[in-house]
Amino acid sequence: MSRLAEAAASLVEAGQRMDARNWVPGSAGNLSARLDDESIAITRSGVHKGRLHTNDIIEVSYDGTAREQGHKPSAETLLHCQLYRLFPQIGAVLHGHSVAATVLSMAGSISFSGYEIIKAFGFADHDVDVALPIFENDQDIARLATVTEPSLLAEPPIGYVIRGHGLYAWGTSVEHAFWRLEALEFLLECELQRKQIHEPVNHI
Repeated sequence: MSRLAEAAASLVEAGQRMDARNWVPGSAGNLSARLDDESIAITRSGVHKGRLHTNDIIEVSYDGTAREQGHKPSAETLLHCQLYRLFPQIGAVLHGHSVAATVLSMAGSISFSGYEIIKAFGFADHDVDVALPIFENDQDIARLATVTEPSLLAEPPIGYVIRGHGLYAWGTSVEHAFWRLEALEFLLECELQRKQIHEPVNHI
């Protein structure tokens, strides 16, 4: 099996698992895996991530261009390529549009403290404050990448959110990236429910 075929099979499965959790509604989200130092495998544009076929995963060079003519990669391909270029240990990137990530990104800053699952990101103790950066949405992805890069280099985060849009998570493999995505989504859901519990109810 070729590296592209192997990556495609893993990304198809990840898309199904993300869809089962309602993290990729419609054609939202994009999934990728590193192939080598020159190219990545990524979902093509406009496909439902819960109904992916292996031929929906295409090979793209690090400048965001498809290796085969006629293939159209995800609109956010450059954000994936950026992560692979900056961090050689990253083997896969998963991006979804969950309700929790979207709502919390519209409400203000996001940080986590005191949750045991924080240790899934390499922290020795749960008693730490961990920020999840939020970047303003921009339909010009190349310009958005220039905004995110200084922050990513200054203090590599556990993931990040695009405001009103969704969450980016990554790992050393597709499976590892999914674990980290799942842990982040758990944290986001906890924070969303906490805000709902503490927010006063207006009675008419």
